[in-house]
Amino acid sequence: MNKMNRTLLTLAAFGVSSIALLAQPAVKLVVVDMAKVYDSHYKTEEANSKFRDAEQKAQEQVEELNKQGQSMVDEYKELMEQSKNTVLTAEARGKAEGEAQKKMEDIQRKQGEVQNFRTNTQRSLQQRIKTHRDLLLEEITKTVNELAKQRGATLVVDKSGPTLFGIPSVLYSDPSYDMTEEVVKEVNKDRPAAKPVAAAAPASKAPTTGAKSEGKK
Repeated sequence: MNKMNRTLLTLAAFGVSSIALLAQPAVKLVVVDMAKVYDSHYKTEEANSKFRDAEQKAQEQVEELNKQGQSMVDEYKELMEQSKNTVLTAEARGKAEGEAQKKMEDIQRKQGEVQNFRTNTQRSLQQRIKTHRDLLLEEITKTVNELAKQRGATLVVDKSGPTLFGIPSVLYSDPSYDMTEEVVKEVNKDRPAAKPVAAAAPASKAPTTGAKSEGKK
């Protein structure tokens, strides 16, 4: 009797579990390449252009600082030559040597200035890039979630990154489940219109200078 009761209870529990499983909605999966969406976003293109300009300006400043440093090095070499020039008086050589030592201190400070400028500029640029990436990915994620809900999806998988083993996170997916292009189109729907390129002005004819032969009189 006890054995029969246990069997009935087991069957009842199995039936309840089966009903619960049947009551759950079927999983509808969609995949998206977040890296591709990010790279294809017009805001990424705009930001990359600004970052390149900032990097170029920083490089120009570094080159200017290096020129100043090289000029100081040239002055130092000249002072050292004067300090060893036997034509000059001992007093003049001593003065040149003292100025050379001060110039070397200036050179070392300039080197530190250049290094600090490079470090601070690189750190600042990296922080700007990270802030932009984080904010834009948050914006893209909201768009992905909205489109996934419209599709009736219950799970979204990002297929852009590799796993710890270095293999793709999604080995295969039916193209009909991939909503990457749909997301790219959606995030770029507000792309500003491209500014028209001004047409080049026609080249004006060069004025005659009277340098040709006089011709018949």
